Amino acid sequence: MTQLRDQLAPRLDAAARPWLDASLALAEQAAARPDDGDNVAFAPWELSFAAAGRHCGQDHADSVRVLLLHTARADLATLTRLYHQGSAAERRAVLLALPERVDGPDALPLVEDALRTNDTRLVAAAVGPYATAHLDPHAWRHAILKCLFTGVPLTAVDGLARRAPGDAELARMLADFAAERTAAGRSVPADLPHALHLTGEES
Repeated sequence: MTQLRDQLAPRLDAAARPWLDASLALAEQAAARPDDGDNVAFAPWELSFAAAGRHCGQDHADSVRVLLLHTARADLATLTRLYHQGSAAERRAVLLALPERVDGPDALPLVEDALRTNDTRLVAAAVGPYATAHLDPHAWRHAILKCLFTGVPLTAVDGLARRAPGDAELARMLADFAAERTAAGRSVPADLPHALHLTGEES
């Protein structure tokens, strides 16, 4: 996260840099005194989390929000609340932060919720390292199909080359999807043959 902050700061304009410093200071205060937020609707740093795009630009908003979540040491309850109360952009940042913030599978409901949407940026964020580590094989295969259905490139799927080899069921699902598209006169996603090849189960 220190590296992320160091990489981010030079890319921000003169107004955004002090805003980020002040926001991170609020997040550090929240991390140092976690009980202070027990009787308030939201912590002050959460206002910065919501306003990151406006102050730092949409190109940097994901990085700023992830940095804030990490600095504030946001726990699962906070991540869940920010996800469900937030905009699509805020939800995406929560998903991107999961590998650093949640060790076990307890945040899978957030990933599963994102995979039920047709928002391609949410779907892409949902199939990152956290999903690779914690989705069971059945759910992981369907996440790949969701990417294909919604047009999310399979390059977004973290760990595809590690999990796909030897997965005969994934190979069947990919082959069936390709056959259905072809029969309907629709194109097959360009990255599907590569994923099928990775399974090692091509007929």
